[in-house]
Amino acid sequence: MVRPGANLLGAAAVVAALLVGCADVPLEGAPSPSSTPTKPRPTPRPSATPSTPHSPSLPPTPPTPTAKPSTKGEKAAAPVTRSFPARLADGKPPLFVVVSFDGAGDLALWARWRAVAKQADARMTFFLSGPYLYPSARRTDYKPPYKKPGASDIGWGGDPGAIEARTAVLRQAIAEGHEIGTHANGHFCGQTGVGRWTTAQWTAELQSFDQMVRTGPTLAAGKPVAAPFDPATVKGMRTPCLEGNRPAYRQAMVQRGMLYDASEPGVIAWPTKSGGLWNFPLQSVELAGTGKSTLTMDYNLWFTQTGARTAPIAQAPVLKAQVLATYRQALAKSRANGNPPLFLGNHFNRWNNSVYSDALTSFVAETCKQPDVRCVSNMELVSWLTKYRG
Repeated sequence: MVRPGANLLGAAAVVAALLVGCADVPLEGAPSPSSTPTKPRPTPRPSATPSTPHSPSLPPTPPTPTAKPSTKGEKAAAPVTRSFPARLADGKPPLFVVVSFDGAGDLALWARWRAVAKQADARMTFFLSGPYLYPSARRTDYKPPYKKPGASDIGWGGDPGAIEARTAVLRQAIAEGHEIGTHANGHFCGQTGVGRWTTAQWTAELQSFDQMVRTGPTLAAGKPVAAPFDPATVKGMRTPCLEGNRPAYRQAMVQRGMLYDASEPGVIAWPTKSGGLWNFPLQSVELAGTGKSTLTMDYNLWFTQTGARTAPIAQAPVLKAQVLATYRQALAKSRANGNPPLFLGNHFNRWNNSVYSDALTSFVAETCKQPDVRCVSNMELVSWLTKYRG
């Protein structure tokens, strides 16, 4: 959550206002790879970049829940994207709704969101954390900046069966048209987190992500297993806790050939491109009925509603209704202003008695088949923007 400025400000001024006073307000919380939610901690504003970098590295390596799907003989999944017209019959551009998730580790939630998307003819973006494909026994291969080898605030991939199942699910999701982005690796937030990393450290972090994707399933299985996807197809990132020195990590992204950043707080407006990257923000909106501003991310909504504390389950229906009303208001605001995209963020989690997952499920079901709406992945939006708004 961040403190937004007034709606009458221009987009640049609002973003600047959003970033003021973040020292005591978390941008978002850290997800858990397990089925049991963990309580996130507030994340202070990032500190300055130190002068003595220590880059992470993964050495090259040769070639569960209950299900253990086979990936024998399969190749990495290839991205599938759809195309959309410049304008609809009413003369307006499509109203793109982009739903994305951080972490993407919990297999039960993978099943849930794939089913929701299929029913609504939606495509979604999943920002994968690298450790969810990497075995704990090899965790010290990862050497993050300023941390001990093997450090990770979100744990590792679990037993070989879990990693194998996750590998298969990723491949299936991509075949269904969903997009995989990166949420980096160890999810380090706050004063000792990613905020002080340099471009060189971010470059090494992204290389570590790539290596985890390529080799993690094989290391876990103890035999050759095809990677779920080619890491070179990953074209977007959301940084842990939305933090990071933006010029530093964006330079690393551009050098890697990435196309968009989904980390910076912003407003409901047409995305802009700077330095080779599209900026796809989590947007400042009003929490329905309160006059309070929050971001379109589940953790921020939770923080604004209850201070990120789990409310009595009897309050869940009212809290869900408020979140759903917030999403509806945001959609109406987009329609009233020329249909700029709506970006909705979520975690693979069940915070506050699943209020945010349940509200998002209802919103997707009622919205994605509306005549002017297209529920798309970030990369589908990139393709449309590149073609029509360049």
